Amino acid sequence: MTLITSTLRTAATVAALLASCVAGAQPAQPLAQGEIRKIDKAAGKVTIKHGDIPSIEMPPMTMVFTVKDPALLEGAKAGDKVRFDVVQDSGKLVLIRMEPDR
Repeated sequence: MTLITSTLRTAATVAALLASCVAGAQPAQPLAQGEIRKIDKAAGKVTIKHGDIPSIEMPPMTMVFTVKDPALLEGAKAGDKVRFDVVQDSGKLVLIRMEPDR
């Protein structure tokens, strides 16, 4: 096998793995922990003060996230401690999973 063929095969494998992650595969890393600071249901956004987010290698900070499904915000309120995960989608950080941190 030539070096070019091997490189193309590796690139195709990496592309397939990335596509499966973007397509909604379950997160392989632990959920991040944080505290909800603000909810904007009309805009589908939530502000969370969080620790490290392993899935996107983000350090602790306070950020606004777009929610993938507005149902994730049902019953949530400012001050709630949560565990969550986000993905990067078209340049936005999208919250794909959120649950109470008990």
